[in-house]
Formats: sequence, C-alpha cells, structure tokens
Amino acid sequence: MLIRYKKTFEKIAMGLLSFMPEEKDVKKLQQTIKEYESNENWHLYLWKEEDLLGAVGIRIENEEKAVIQHISVNPSHRHQGIGKKMIDAVRTQYENRYIVCADDRTESFVKKCEDVIQRDQSI
Repeated sequence: MLIRYKKTFEKIAMGLLSFMPEEKDVKKLQQTIKEYESNENWHLYLWKEEDLLGAVGIRIENEEKAVIQHISVNPSHRHQGIGKKMIDAVRTQYENRYIVCADDRTESFVKKCEDVIQRDQSI
C-alpha cells in the first residue's frame, strides 16, 4: 500500500531513491528529499508490504495534471509487480488528474506497468 512520506522514513526514502541513476549523487538526493519535505506540490509515497519496498514521487502541476517524477523499487524485490502496484495506486489516488511522466526513463517504466495493468484487467 502507498503511505505518505514523513521525516522518520528519510533514510529509507533516500536509499530507495538512490537506486535511480539521476539520484546517485548524495547532494542531489538530499536536495530532492528536502524539496519533497518543503514543497506542498511535491508528494513522496513509499510502498509498504511487510517492509518499505519502493518509492514514487509526484509533483502536482495544477488541478488537472500530476507528474510522476521518481519511481524506484528495491532491487531485491524487482520483477514482482511492485512497480505496477505503485502506478495503479497513484492512478487511484490522483484519479481526477491526468498523469504524465517527468522524463523518458520514468515514462518507459510507467508504460510497461500500464500495459501489464490493462492486460490483467482484460483477463
């Protein structure tokens, strides 16, 4: 399930986001976390099953549009459908907004997830 980021999850969130190539630099990663903590239009969620396994960051552009900026799954838990579950939960959470992706990498991942979600729903 998606849970909203809070400061007590900072180290875990930073660890999950650090799996993204553009967030490898510690200073960049710290800036990203600070933005999620201070900007009311940036929302970071963590995916929890038994443990915290993934992170997805959303930036609210306006009343109609939300942008997926970050999405990451712990490498030990990849290929288990966690990314797909996170995207589905984000779509449910922001059902009144058009969801777009911040960059090509994120868009490619989300597209794969949507294809699987649509395939699962048609079965």
